[in-house]
Amino acid sequence: MYGIVRWGSYIPKYRIKVEDVANAHGVNSNQIKTGLKITEKSVPGIDEDTVTIAVEAARNALVKFDSKKIGAIYIGSESHPYAVKPTGTIVASAIGMGNNYTTADFEFACKAGTAAIQVSLGLIKSNMAKFVLAGAADTAQSKPGDTLEYTAAAGGAVFLLGQNPAAIINHTISFTSDTPDFWRKSHEKFPSHGGSFTGEPAYYKHVTNATNMLMDKANTKPSDYTYAIFHQPNGKFPRRVAKKLGFSKEQVEPTLLVEKISNTYSGSTLLSLAHILDIAKTGDRILLTSYGSGAGSDSFDITVTDEIIAAQKIIKKTQEFIDDKKYINYTSYLKNTGKL
Repeated sequence: MYGIVRWGSYIPKYRIKVEDVANAHGVNSNQIKTGLKITEKSVPGIDEDTVTIAVEAARNALVKFDSKKIGAIYIGSESHPYAVKPTGTIVASAIGMGNNYTTADFEFACKAGTAAIQVSLGLIKSNMAKFVLAGAADTAQSKPGDTLEYTAAAGGAVFLLGQNPAAIINHTISFTSDTPDFWRKSHEKFPSHGGSFTGEPAYYKHVTNATNMLMDKANTKPSDYTYAIFHQPNGKFPRRVAKKLGFSKEQVEPTLLVEKISNTYSGSTLLSLAHILDIAKTGDRILLTSYGSGAGSDSFDITVTDEIIAAQKIIKKTQEFIDDKKYINYTSYLKNTGKL
């Protein structure tokens, strides 16, 4: 059996409310809240970036675990701090992995972390590594005044993959195409997007197809799952695609961290997975489908094992990071995110 042995998350404590961003631009905040179904977002500290978030998440995952047993580390992000200098080596050094490992940074918009997990499973199943650390973190970029500014947040989650897991990854599959709904060219500070084009034919097409392909492969139906996690660019998209696919509110609502911290980009689906693993019970079955602009979706079928009980006792819960928050104003937000 292969899958998730441990997991760890991290969300910066700073928050800014939707109305504070809206007021700075003379926009009606009620329209934003209703349209995007969000209320506030997490903001990195002035000294926080993808590396520091990934380090904190990794440390939370590896309590009482010898990091030198890890043979590879892969971190996905849209906001790696260096264009030429891997994030993975810095994280590995910070958690004491030694030198006997391989690494490479992953980038595929908001699904970079799930792609890293798929590659990690290949290493483990081929006996090239006994344990692999994979995950994602982001301090998402957004141009002041753009719709993205209301949702672009910060956070991440990291997973230790190996044998005798707390959660078995039964199946995984991907649906990918060249669909340019969101992009940021080299040397540009802020991303651009295709407006409503990001819904159809981008998000909905890829998430729907990947999820249906996974259920065909696993020979399952929506009612077979305890939880269903979908990428959360806002609060509207995952609810709509879940309903379209036949999943219930009870399966989806517990996974929607977007309402509390907004869209952590590469960290979005993985933070929700960490949160669900924090509360899951033996036998629970989880469906997860990520989405990354450009465009693609990775879908996973996961079953929780008895090992979850021991892991839950030592892991700091995602909810603790959600609850530990400090509100800042728009000026402080601009400073923390390097816009001012």
